[in-house]
Amino acid sequence: MFSIKEFLNYALFDIGENTLKVSELLLLVLFIISVVFVVKFIKKAIFSTTKLDVSRKNSLFSLTKYIIVVLSIIFGLQIIGFNLSILMAGSAALLVGVGFGLQNLFSDFTSGIILLLDSTIKVNDVIEIDGLVGKVKEINLRTTTVLTRDDIYIIIPNTDLTKNQLVNWTYSSISSRFEIKVGVDYSSDVQLVMRLMKEASNHPNVLKNPESFVRFSDYGDSSLDFTLLFWSEDVFRIETIKSDIRIKLFELFKEHQIQIPFPQRVVHMKNAN
Repeated sequence: MFSIKEFLNYALFDIGENTLKVSELLLLVLFIISVVFVVKFIKKAIFSTTKLDVSRKNSLFSLTKYIIVVLSIIFGLQIIGFNLSILMAGSAALLVGVGFGLQNLFSDFTSGIILLLDSTIKVNDVIEIDGLVGKVKEINLRTTTVLTRDDIYIIIPNTDLTKNQLVNWTYSSISSRFEIKVGVDYSSDVQLVMRLMKEASNHPNVLKNPESFVRFSDYGDSSLDFTLLFWSEDVFRIETIKSDIRIKLFELFKEHQIQIPFPQRVVHMKNAN
């Protein structure tokens, strides 16, 4: 019958020159459980503070979690007897070759660390890249998950977010300014048009402060051009808000007999005779 000491020193299997014992395996399991509890404690501590907003809490926790995971892997290998210095030296040539093959992957990792550290992009930010508008749902070390206005999840490599021109609609403020352009017939009452356009901006998701206003933009080829400017915090669903305002504006114009002219073109026919 095995004693406790013999049981703990029992060799399960050999890995090269190293032998994995029961004691080392139990120690590794206890270490993993401890790491899980530490990560949960850190997450609770970070998200309980009131000094940071939710997006910065997510960034800080993600970065901390990745650091803990990397250190845990290193210490875990040492617990089961791996000599990392010998392992790294023996695989140096292999790592160089792998490095060239995975340079894009490493670039994504580096970009992910940059995004988490400088908070240029945060969770719940509304961003636009290459004409695509979406809300940031999750920032990982290699990729960022974005939800588009069509409710489609897109996985974007972090390198694309750091090397390309990017618009962050909610970088400095939750609200942003938007505009709706419309042209009316030259016979229209300018003051009435401006009043109706401002009235159409009375929408639940349009801010009262700053106040919406209308600008007489230009004399068009066949219309007087106006622009309605307004502010909203619902940046992600702004196209729906614009649609509601356009519908209201169309109804008001129809009620007050204000015409939206069709483009006019003059065609000269050359007499063949």
